[in-house]
Amino acid sequence: MTTEPVVPSPVDGPPPPPAAPPAPESATEPGTEPAADQVPARRPRRPRPVLLLVSGLVLGTAAGGGIGYAVQAGRPPTPLPPVQVALPTYPAGVQDPAAAASTPSPLAIDGDLRKLLITAPSGSKAWDDYPDTPSWITVGERADTSGKAASVFGELNRSGFRRAVEVDWQQGDMSVRVSLVQFGPDSAAEVEKAAKRGITRLQPFADNANGGYEVSDKPAYWAETTEQYYPGIAVAQRGTVLMEIKVFGTKPVDAEFVKGLAKQQWERLV
Repeated sequence: MTTEPVVPSPVDGPPPPPAAPPAPESATEPGTEPAADQVPARRPRRPRPVLLLVSGLVLGTAAGGGIGYAVQAGRPPTPLPPVQVALPTYPAGVQDPAAAASTPSPLAIDGDLRKLLITAPSGSKAWDDYPDTPSWITVGERADTSGKAASVFGELNRSGFRRAVEVDWQQGDMSVRVSLVQFGPDSAAEVEKAAKRGITRLQPFADNANGGYEVSDKPAYWAETTEQYYPGIAVAQRGTVLMEIKVFGTKPVDAEFVKGLAKQQWERLV
């Protein structure tokens, strides 16, 4: 009886031999490019939606701004409205007479007072170190020549002293001092009182002068000395300016001499 050979089953037979490892890729020599079939294929890049969107916005804004500028530049300029400022208004009516009377009036005398002083006559000489040409003096210098420096200094400042000029000279047996003292615009009353202080028998030296002159036949004494002199004085007021002339003689002063000086100085103020 003939029998067929039996083929062994996978379970019964020996295990299959292991697969051979893949052959290593052939190295490419330097300077040579790999074959086209050996270069791996690159995947095509896809556009990024965010980057495209931002680029579109930037280009659209720039293009819109350029078009808008070109359109605006071609238009005629729009004129600006006129500037309107409300003018100040004042109530109608007449000023109160009392308020008008209390308002300080403009100064009757202003400018360089030295130009208003008379000058020393020819033939005279300087009196010590006093100014023999019209010169400015301070309130302290004015007080020092009075013989009562402390009290006169305080009184001048309380009365609104502003400025003063003076000229001095000696002529024969007489020494002469002519001064103009100006006070503040609100001190006219104080000037008038100062013009008449210490003078009892004023005689007018001019019809329109607010003041007068007098001489004395009784001797007086220089401050803190026993040396005598005979005084002559003339005072007047014009506005805020006090005009003062003092003559000191070794014997009684001629009244006409004082009157003539006062009239001459007054005429330079009016």
